[in-house]
Amino acid sequence: MTGQNPNTINKQQIASNTKRYLHLSGLEPLVVTPESNFINVGERTNVSGSRKFLRLIKEGNYEEALEVARHQVEGGAQIIDVNMDDGLIDGKEAMVRYLNLIMAEPDIARVPIMIDSSKWEIIEAALQVVQGKCVVNSISLKEGEEEFIRQARLIRRYGAAVIIMAFDEVGQADNFQRRIEIAKRSYDLLVNKVKFPPEDIIFDLNIFPVATGMEEHRRNAVDFIEATAWVRKNLPYCSVSGGVSNVSFSFRGNTVVREAMHSVFLYHAIKAGMNMGIVNPALLEVYDDIPKDLLEYVEDVILDRKPDATERLLAFAETVTGKSKERKADLGWREEPLQNRITRALVKGIDQFIEEDVEEARQAVPKPIQVIEGHLMEGMNVVGDLFGSGKMFLPQVVKSARVMKKAVAYLLPFIEADKDENARSAGKILMATVKGDVHDIGKNIVSVVLGCNNYEIVDLGVMVPPEKILQTAREENVDMIGLSGLITPSLDEMVFLAKEMERQEFSVPLLIGGATTSKAHTAVKIAPHYNGSVVHVNDASRAVTVVGDLLQEETSDAYKSRIKTEYNDFRKKFLDRAKAKSYLSLEKARTNKLKIDWKPEMICKPKQLGVEVWDDFDLNLLVPYIDWTPFFRSWDLHGKFPDILEDSLVGEQASDLFDDAQEMLKKILEEKWLKGRAVFGLFPANAIDQDDIEVTPLMGSGKPDLSNTKRFLSLRQQGAKKAGVPNIALADFIAPRESGIQDYMGCFCVSAGFGTEEKAKQFEQDHDDYSSIMIKALADRLAEAFAEYLHQQIRLDYWGYAAGEKLGNDQLIKESYQGIRPAPGYPACPDHLEKLTIWELLGVEERIGVSLTESLAMWPAASVSGYYFAHEQSRYFGLGKIKEDQLSDYARRRGISEEEARKWLAPNLAENE
Repeated sequence: MTGQNPNTINKQQIASNTKRYLHLSGLEPLVVTPESNFINVGERTNVSGSRKFLRLIKEGNYEEALEVARHQVEGGAQIIDVNMDDGLIDGKEAMVRYLNLIMAEPDIARVPIMIDSSKWEIIEAALQVVQGKCVVNSISLKEGEEEFIRQARLIRRYGAAVIIMAFDEVGQADNFQRRIEIAKRSYDLLVNKVKFPPEDIIFDLNIFPVATGMEEHRRNAVDFIEATAWVRKNLPYCSVSGGVSNVSFSFRGNTVVREAMHSVFLYHAIKAGMNMGIVNPALLEVYDDIPKDLLEYVEDVILDRKPDATERLLAFAETVTGKSKERKADLGWREEPLQNRITRALVKGIDQFIEEDVEEARQAVPKPIQVIEGHLMEGMNVVGDLFGSGKMFLPQVVKSARVMKKAVAYLLPFIEADKDENARSAGKILMATVKGDVHDIGKNIVSVVLGCNNYEIVDLGVMVPPEKILQTAREENVDMIGLSGLITPSLDEMVFLAKEMERQEFSVPLLIGGATTSKAHTAVKIAPHYNGSVVHVNDASRAVTVVGDLLQEETSDAYKSRIKTEYNDFRKKFLDRAKAKSYLSLEKARTNKLKIDWKPEMICKPKQLGVEVWDDFDLNLLVPYIDWTPFFRSWDLHGKFPDILEDSLVGEQASDLFDDAQEMLKKILEEKWLKGRAVFGLFPANAIDQDDIEVTPLMGSGKPDLSNTKRFLSLRQQGAKKAGVPNIALADFIAPRESGIQDYMGCFCVSAGFGTEEKAKQFEQDHDDYSSIMIKALADRLAEAFAEYLHQQIRLDYWGYAAGEKLGNDQLIKESYQGIRPAPGYPACPDHLEKLTIWELLGVEERIGVSLTESLAMWPAASVSGYYFAHEQSRYFGLGKIKEDQLSDYARRRGISEEEARKWLAPNLAENE
C-alpha cells in the first residue's frame, strides 16, 4: 500500500521486546526468526534467469506470466523475486504492470515481493504499487555514500526491507576481507546515519563459481561461508542471502554434480547463518542422499580441502555426465516366495509385476480358478485385516482393488477355457444410485471395498429406476441390495423401493448410504416399510463389517434382531424428542423476520446486468481455489488440509493420495481431459409477498423484460428462537418492493464435469477403479473451485460491491467475504425445485449443456448452481424443520399439491422428526 509504513508498527513491537526479527508481508506475514527454516526466494519471475518468463513479457502475455508466479508460490516459494531488467523491454512499465496484476491475485500476493533491479527508477516505481512489506534487491555503495544514503532513506520511507550487495566504489567484494569491510561500512551508514532498522537489512555477500580452474576462485565458497558467519556474529539482527546456482556455474549441463554442489554449499552456508536465498528446488539434492563418493569430491571443492580438488571432481564428473539421480524402488521383495510377492503387491497396490506373478501361480495349480481362491484371496484377506484394524486406509484399499482386478482380468480367459465356475464369493450384492440421482463416488468406493473382501458386486450405476433394481435383484439372485443417494428426492425413492420390496415379498437386507441419508431417516422413514433388515451405513469402513454380520450364518440372525430393536428404539426416542420441540406458526415466524432498515445507499448496482456465458474455461485458473479438505473426506481420510498431510495416523496415506491427485490433476489440465463451462446472470430484484423474490430478466436491448418476471420461493425458519434472534428466509436479504428501493440478485451454474464420465469409463475398462474414483473426486473439487472463483469475480468485477477485497484461499474457504451463494438443495434453501427457475432464467441447458434429471440432480455431476446475494447482512443458515402451515403455503405458492411438496421437503418437515 503506497504511503503505508509497516516498519512503524514493527518498531513499536520491538520497543517492548529485545528480539528483533525481519518482518515481511504480502497479504500474509512472513517473520524470519532464528527458528525459521531457510527462506526460499522464487527465481522464475526474473527475465535474466528464465528464458520462458522473458519471452512471455516480451510477447505481452502477462496472463501466462502470472501463472509462473503462481506456480512458484504453489511450489513453496516464500518470496517472489521480480526482475524486468532487459534491454528490449520497457522495464519500468513492465514491472508496474506485472506487479499490479500480482496484487489482484490473492493466491500470489499472499507472499512478499522482492523488487529486483539495477535501475533505481524501476525500484521506486515498483515501491509505489506493491502492497505489504517488500524487499528491495538491491542497493550498494557502488555510486558512493551519498546516493547509497538517499536510496536507503527512500526505501525506509516506503516501508521496505533492503538487500545490500557487497559492492563499493572499487568493485565487487571477491574475498573474505573485502566482503566484511563493505558489509560493516554499509551497516554503520544504514543503522547510525539513516536509522534503518537493522533487522530489515539483508546482505548479499556474492556467491561466485568454484572449480573454474583458476587459482583465485578456489576459496569463493569458503570466503562466502566465513563472511556469512562474521556478519551474523558482528552485525546484529541482519540476514544473509544469495543466488545459490552461481556456485555450480562451472558444471552447467551436469545436473547430478550441480544438485550435489548446491546441497553441500547450502548445508554449510546455512550452518554459518545464511537464512535466505534464491534456489531452484528442482536443482537441489537431499544432502544425506548424495552418494558418498560424490559428496567427498564436492565437499573437497566447496570447502577447499585439497589442492587438486577441482581436477578430482572434474574427473569424477565425467563418470556421471548425462546421468540422472537414481531413485530406484527397493525391489528386494521380488526375491521372496510367490505368495509373499502377491500379497505384497496387493497390500502395497503395486501392479507392475502382478501378471507375471499370477502366471507363475497359474502354472503351479491344477485349475486357474484356484489362483483367485487361493493366492489372490489370501492376499486380499491380509488387506481386509489391515483395513479392519485401521492399519490400511481407503485410498490404499482402492489401489489394492486395482491390482486384484488386473490379476482377475488376466486369469479370466484361462478360467473360461477351463469352463469352470467363477470363484466362490462371500455373497452377491446389488449396488445402485437411485432414480434421478447421478452421484456415485461413495457407492463406487463401497463397491470396491466389498469386492476386496470377496463379495461379488452387481453395480447398476446411477439413475436406476426401482423396477430395474428389483428385477435385476431377482435375476441375479443377490444376497443384499445397497442404495445410494445424495439429493433430497433420493430419500423418497428409497422409501418407495422399501415399500416395493415388502409388497413383492423380498427378504434380502437393504443397505442405505449416501451424503443425504442418515440413521435417523433410515430408522424413521424407511425401516418401518420393510420387514427385512434395513441398515444405514455412513462410510465405507463400516460396510464390510455390516455386510459380514448380515450374511454370515453364525451372526446373521442375532445381528438382524439387534438392528431391528435398535432402530425401533431409535425411532421412538426420535419422535418423542420431536414432540418436545417448539415451533412458531408461519405468521409469527414472518413477524419475527430479519428486519433491515433499507436505504438506497446500501444497494450497489451491478456493473453488468444480464446473462454471460463462459464456454471453454481455463481450468488452470481454478487450482489455487481448490478446497482439498473435502477431497480427503471423500476417501474416508478425515482432517483439515494441509495439516492432514502431517497427521500421525493418516499423514503418510494422505500424502500419497495427494501426490496421486496432483499427478492426475496435472494430466487433466495439460491434456484437457475435462471442460469447464459457466453461465451466470445479475438481475433487478425485489422481495414480494413476504418470502418470495421477483427477478426481472433483460431483453436483448438490455431493458427490463417486465412481462417475463421470474419468482424465486424461499422458506422461513419456524423453530422457536431466543429473544432478538430472527427467523430468517433468503428473501429477507433482498429489499422489499414496498421500500421503493431497486435491489439486485444473481444466479449461476458452473460445471467442470464435461469429459469426466468418459474418462472414468476408460479407467474402469482398464480395471482401474482408483483412477476412476480419483477423476470424479477431482472434477467435484474443480467444480466447487469454479463456483468459488466465479463468486469472487462477481464480487470484484461483474457486480463490484466488494471491489477492494483481497483474500487468500484460506479466507475464501472460510467464506470471509461479503455476500453468499446458497444453492438449492442445501440447508438455507433445501427446495430442489428452485433449480427449474434458475435453468429457465439463465437458459442453462441451452447455453452450457448442464441438464437436470427428473429428480433435479445436475448432469454432469461435477456441477454447482445457486444464487448470489450481496447485502452485508446476508449469511448462510439452516432452515431446520418447518410446520404443516408452511408446507401448505409453500404448495400454494408453488402451484403444486401438498403431497408433491411433501416429497421435495420431506427431511425438513417437523412431522418427520
